[in-house]
Amino acid sequence: MSYSITYYSQAVEAEILDLPTTLQARYVVLTRRMVEIGANLGEPHTQAMGDGLFELRLKGAEGIARVFYCALMGRRIVMLHGFVKKTPKTPLRALRIAQTRMKEIKSADT
Repeated sequence: MSYSITYYSQAVEAEILDLPTTLQARYVVLTRRMVEIGANLGEPHTQAMGDGLFELRLKGAEGIARVFYCALMGRRIVMLHGFVKKTPKTPLRALRIAQTRMKEIKSADT
């Protein structure tokens, strides 16, 4: 049985699909794998951020990007927030956006 991938909003989907070309390509490859085997691909592709939040790690010729997501009951994966990384450390603001959206999604899912 496969997993399904959805987006927090159309804006998040557009944000992710507007990533530079090589980062988009990496996103497509990794999300296809997620559909087949699940949310946690393991490092270096994904990293658990705690409380059910994961980080999809994208690396390409144009740089590095991250997409935060969570997994829900019923084999659903929800993409919460994506951004191009400009510093070595994940920005706290980006992490908080993803955490807030995850709480919202999970409370609506129950």
